[in-house]
Amino acid sequence: MAAGEENRTVPARFERLKRGGPYIAGLGELYVLHEGGRIVIAMHVAQRHTNMRGIAHGGMLASLADTALGIGLTLACEARHSFVTVSLTTDFLDAARPGDWVEAHVRIDRIGGRVAFAACDLRTGEKALLRASGVFAVMAPLTPEQLAAGY
Repeated sequence: MAAGEENRTVPARFERLKRGGPYIAGLGELYVLHEGGRIVIAMHVAQRHTNMRGIAHGGMLASLADTALGIGLTLACEARHSFVTVSLTTDFLDAARPGDWVEAHVRIDRIGGRVAFAACDLRTGEKALLRASGVFAVMAPLTPEQLAAGY
């Protein structure tokens, strides 16, 4: 691999995720593993995701965590609802670097009538990068037009 070139190998069983809206499309390609109640949203860190120190920007990691939580909640309720972030708490634990495959392992704590609670851990391999928890407003499901547009 040439200097600055990212490793783009996608682990087995992960599928390309084609949703998240325009903002997330700008973040990069997302992948999902959803089987047996397990929800993992993942992506490769690219050079464009780095800060001046050459590590993944904290805002990018927080965006990945927020997105993973919202998509995880939507998958968990079989798209009967969509979700909007009310509160997001993050703890940064370690750095990610270009070429890293970062996985957000989602845990759904509760989906109520008005709010939902979820948490996730971002990891690259066995290294913990970030811990996040969020509160989300429960919204009406997305329309077929929104889904077709990648939301």
